[in-house]
Order: sequence, then structure tokens, then C-alpha cells
Amino acid sequence: MSEERRAKGDRFHGRVGGRRRHCDHPGCTEPGEFRAPGERRSGFDGPGDWRWLCLDHVRAFNARYNFFDGMDAEEIEAQQRPYAGWERETRAFSVNAGSTPRWSDFIDPLDAIGARFAAREAERKDGKLLSERDRKALKILGLGTDADRRALRARYAELVRRYHPDRNGGDRSHEKALQDVISAYTQLKSAPAFA
Repeated sequence: MSEERRAKGDRFHGRVGGRRRHCDHPGCTEPGEFRAPGERRSGFDGPGDWRWLCLDHVRAFNARYNFFDGMDAEEIEAQQRPYAGWERETRAFSVNAGSTPRWSDFIDPLDAIGARFAAREAERKDGKLLSERDRKALKILGLGTDADRRALRARYAELVRRYHPDRNGGDRSHEKALQDVISAYTQLKSAPAFA
């Protein structure tokens, strides 16, 4: 293998580095860095075997490889069915996964997927995005999604005065609420929406 190919070698998909084995093609002394199916296919008895080939020989293998080789007409038809694999039961989506778009309202499916996330992005007037943690922190502080940094500081100061034991005659019953407020403020003051 040439030095130029070794220098650019990391760009090939499927390369398995770190192995010290030779190409399985007879007479080849190049390193076998690419995996190709062997004689025995994967099936009920377990995974099939693999051959390790160099770049040139794996390219030649891929050029002549036929997935359907050795199958009869019924097996080929079963592999080519449009619903192959759909007979297995799959897990249902979570009911809390969020609102789903009405696909009939869109021509392009990617537009429908984008519309689902556009609603979240438009929650702030300034266009800055809020993470789920940011939304929870705003809820703890009792602020809306369009709050600015000044409103954040003012609300934080108000809640600290309300819950701090020094302001309540040593009463520590609001200690958990105070910790939540401090944690929420710490989260939001470093959030991109409040930078």
C-alpha cells in the first residue's frame, strides 16, 4: 500500500484499525483492515464467518458480491417483500413524547418534522432557545419564558429573601425551597438565553 493511501486511509468507512492480520486473499501481504462476509452466512445457528481483506481486495469483493447468491426463488421473494421485518411487534411511542404533526397538512415529511420543533423555538420573542432544564428552572422561579436577565435577578433576590432562615427568625422549614431557587438561578444565569 502506498504512503499516500495510508495518509488518507482513515477516510474509508468500514476500516477496522489496530488489528495485525494479513489480507485473506491468497498471496496478498497487505494488512486485512476491512471485514467481508465469509462462506457461512449468519442464520439460526449463529453469526456467519468473516474474511479480512485489504482495500483493493475488498473493493473487488464488493464489485462482485451478490446477497442473493445461493437462495432459491422463494427466499429471494421473502427478502424483497416491501413489508419484510414489519411482522415483528414494536414498542409503542410514549404518550408523553410531545405533540405529533398532522402529516396530511404537509407535502414534505421533513417539513412536518421541522414544524414540531418550530413551536418550541418560537416560545421566546427574542428567538433564543430554552432547554428542558431551563424551562423547569423558570417554572421554579415563577417566571415566564420571555423573562430577561434583569427579571431573573430581581425574582431570585425576592425568593432568597423570602426563604432564607435569617429573614424568617431561624425557621429552616423553607430550606428545600431555597435550595431549589438557588439551583434554578445557577442553571439559568449560565443559559444561552440569559447571556
